[in-house]
Amino acid sequence: MELIRGIHNILPRHQGCVLTIGNFDGVHRGHAEVIAALVKKAKQHGVPATLMTFEPQPQELFKGDNAPARLSLLRDKIVLLDELGIDRLLCVNFNQKFAAMPAEAFIEDLLVKQLGVKYLVVGDDFCFGKQRRGNFEMLKAAGEKYGFAVVNTHSFILGDKRVSSTEIRGLLAKGNLEQARRLLGHPYALSGKVAHGEKIGRTIGFPTANIALKRKVSPVRGVFAVRLFWDGSDIYEGVANVGFRPTVNGQNCQLEVHLFDFDGDLYGRTVEVELVAKIRDEQPFKSLDALKLQIKDDADRAKALLGCDAG
Repeated sequence: MELIRGIHNILPRHQGCVLTIGNFDGVHRGHAEVIAALVKKAKQHGVPATLMTFEPQPQELFKGDNAPARLSLLRDKIVLLDELGIDRLLCVNFNQKFAAMPAEAFIEDLLVKQLGVKYLVVGDDFCFGKQRRGNFEMLKAAGEKYGFAVVNTHSFILGDKRVSSTEIRGLLAKGNLEQARRLLGHPYALSGKVAHGEKIGRTIGFPTANIALKRKVSPVRGVFAVRLFWDGSDIYEGVANVGFRPTVNGQNCQLEVHLFDFDGDLYGRTVEVELVAKIRDEQPFKSLDALKLQIKDDADRAKALLGCDAG
C-alpha cells in the first residue's frame, strides 16, 4: 500500500482511481464491506483502490478535548487498511486551511483534476468544504457532470443493524470487549512506545511497561486482562490499567502493563496491547499497600480469564 502524506504529495501518476473518503476509525466490519466493494470496483476499472482519510479527525480540530474518543491511531489504521487490500492511502492534514476550502474546489481541484476519480463511495451524511456546504447531493451532481459514479456506504452494510464507530465506542466504554470485537472484526488493541515511568510498580513487586496513549480521550478506562506483542515477538499475557492512576496522583491518561512471565527490556519498543476482558473500573486506594493487594487480586483474575496457570 502506498501512503500519500498530504495533498501536496499527490503526483500526476496518481491520476485515476476509485475512491472512498472518511475517518475509518477502528476499521470495523462495516468499513471492511465498503473497502471490499471498492477493491472489486478498482479491478473492474483497472485503477488503484484509494482511500482518503484525515489527520487529525475533523471533530478533533473542531471540538478539541470534547471530540469522541478515537478508536485507532493513524499507524494502527494504516496496518488494518493495508490488510484489507487498499492500494493507496491519502492522508490529508485536516487543518483550518483545508476546512476552509470551498466545496466546489474540493470536487473540481482535488477529486477531478488531481485524483481523476472514476467511482466514489461516501456516507450519505458526508459533508465537506467551507462551512460544510458540500454534501452527498452535490457529489452526485458533480459525478453526472464529470463522469464518475457516486454511491453511498449503506449499500455495503450487511445485516439489519448498521455497524458504526459510535456504537463500538459505547461498547468499549461499558467494557463489553467481546461484542466490540464482533463489530470490529478483530480484537481491540492499543499500541504505543514503551517509555520510562516513575518505577512505582517496581517498588511494590509489579513492574509495568508504561505506554503513552497519545490521544486526547481514551475509549477505554479501567483494569484489563491483556496480551502484549510486537513485530516478530511471542505473545505475552498480563494485566493492564488504562487511566490516570489516582492513587499516585497521575495527570495523564496512560496504559500500564504488568506481564506475568517476562523479564526483558521493552524500553523504546513499539508494542500492541490486545484488551481481552475488563476486570474492574479504575479506583483510588488509600495506600500503596492497598494498591498492591488489589493488583495481586487483579493479576489472579486476569490469569483465570486468560487461561494461565494462576500459581
